[in-house]
Amino acid sequence: MGVELGAGEAKSEPNVVPLCDVLLVLLIIFMVVTPMLQKGVDVRLPEAANTVGQPDPANQIVVAIKFDGSIYLNQEQVNENNLKPKIEELFENRTDKTLYLKADAELDYGSIVKIMNIIREAGIEILGIVTEQKAHEEID
Repeated sequence: MGVELGAGEAKSEPNVVPLCDVLLVLLIIFMVVTPMLQKGVDVRLPEAANTVGQPDPANQIVVAIKFDGSIYLNQEQVNENNLKPKIEELFENRTDKTLYLKADAELDYGSIVKIMNIIREAGIEILGIVTEQKAHEEID
């Protein structure tokens, strides 16, 4: 009753081994690349002992100030003169008026306050300052 294959007939089942190899390589690539993806500008943040978890990064708007004084609004470089109009443009149709500030730990206090004033003048209601979690020190 069974059907026997002759010498000239081909098998009809697909070979999935190459497909599995490709999928494993893609999985490894994504596992290596994903931790390297960092949204935003690379800034050395100050440390704080009492921090709150980060919000959803897809919806947040971030102003970053690097050590050299360069200012970035969501990875777009801006200056003090056009920061306010750019912020107003971004928040024009948003109900959530929350902005996050990342400033390099080595910046002087005056330059950070100047940027904070510009942000407040643009109509931002909530200004969050992003910090790194401070490592807990053990007492001997």
